[in-house]
Amino acid sequence: DAKITRAYNLPSGYVLHTVGPIILNENVSEFQKDQLASCYRSCLSLANQVQEIRSIAFPCISTGVFNFPGELASRTAIETVDEWLSSNSHRFTHVIFNVFLEEDFDYYAGSFRGPDN
Repeated sequence: DAKITRAYNLPSGYVLHTVGPIILNENVSEFQKDQLASCYRSCLSLANQVQEIRSIAFPCISTGVFNFPGELASRTAIETVDEWLSSNSHRFTHVIFNVFLEEDFDYYAGSFRGPDN
């Protein structure tokens, strides 16, 4: 489940908090994939309850020290958000995937371009 707080000194109105799955070995189970997708759905649903939230930015949830593979995490994020937006297309003006590493940028860019581009 996601939680929401005011952003205080950050340049936004709110911060959504979620904790994704921790991958202890190289094998990611279907349950862990579902947990990651649930993080995105939970954040979107919670943000949807606050009318003044018009845009939302996501970091690479569960990657980094939580060891979720970046390529799979980016595909899961994009597919989950896309699915949620297909039923709530009017809700947000922007959904941003904020990345830290160039490698993560490449995963997201590749997902948006598709396999043939």
